[in-house]
Amino acid sequence: MQRALNLAEKACYTAKPNPCVGCVLVKEGEIIGEGYHQRAGGPHAEVYALRQAGENAHGATAYVTLEPCAHTGRTGPCAEALVKANVSRVVIAMQDPFDQVAGKGIEKLRAAGIEVRVGVLEEQARGLNPGFLTRIEKNRPWIRIKMAQSLDGRTAMASGKSQWITGPESRQDVQRLRARSSAILTGIGTVLHDDPELKVRSGELGEAFLEQDQPLRIILDSQLRISPQAKILQQAGQISGSVLIITSEVKKGSDQARALMGLGVEVIYAPVNELGKIDLLWCMQELAARDINELHVEAGASLAGALMAQGLCDELVIYMATVLLGSQARPLFELPLAKMSDKVALKLEDLRRFGDDMRFILKPVV
Repeated sequence: MQRALNLAEKACYTAKPNPCVGCVLVKEGEIIGEGYHQRAGGPHAEVYALRQAGENAHGATAYVTLEPCAHTGRTGPCAEALVKANVSRVVIAMQDPFDQVAGKGIEKLRAAGIEVRVGVLEEQARGLNPGFLTRIEKNRPWIRIKMAQSLDGRTAMASGKSQWITGPESRQDVQRLRARSSAILTGIGTVLHDDPELKVRSGELGEAFLEQDQPLRIILDSQLRISPQAKILQQAGQISGSVLIITSEVKKGSDQARALMGLGVEVIYAPVNELGKIDLLWCMQELAARDINELHVEAGASLAGALMAQGLCDELVIYMATVLLGSQARPLFELPLAKMSDKVALKLEDLRRFGDDMRFILKPVV
């Protein structure tokens, strides 16, 4: 199963919006076939493994990181393929929560007389696909907030300028996080101050990432203040990772919206709360409906603080540089907390060094 998990991880950049899945066929203690789901619409992991094993699959044990599908989508049902191959046993890391599968693949295998075991290395299997599982189970993407800060907890100068706090090693690591994400979200403030492209620099990741796999880039801009000359818009329509602007309902039919759509940018209109702020939960549910699994957030203190305050953060990645920006610089989050009891508890999951920077991976304590 560990081998199957390792295979599945190879598809972390390419399988989206499908989950990463690996399969290993074993017979008489020897691996006779293996594979992983490489791209949505392509063969599933079980198909690759069965093709490699051929007729030798008869009587083998299949180790699969996710329950074999039992429905026909863009490919045929893998549970049926395993039955036809006459495997004798299937070991599954975890049941698939997707309602068209959700136990049906297991039932099909058992009905055919195949021994099935579920729950081997399940925690690791869930860790492979946090976005897919969160989208199915919570109707929103899995949300990662990435921040860069100085040693004194500041993210930008008072002017809003923030490039560059951290070093090249940290910025290269961010490319990996961007690449595995279905979409990258930022706020209009970051666009106005830093004019980012928010692309994955594919040359830094090698052949594992293709330009066609660029994530969707999303900008929250309630008043449509973005300039048509912004770097992020100059790429619209040229690569698969297009641009989506989420604005407020009052901007529907506006000249700014029509001008942006004329550039090939998609504009959608979100409801706002009593303060005139875009409804973030509505946005997350809309993104889930668009099959966005992992959402990578690179934003300023205002949007990052709002997401944290509303419980819309599953992982916080902070790169801390060994520099001081001073007391007039901007804080990490706009998160007004009045009492010590209001503090946000975080669990440290990982800590490592990138050049002179430190990277913290934290998860909110629920």
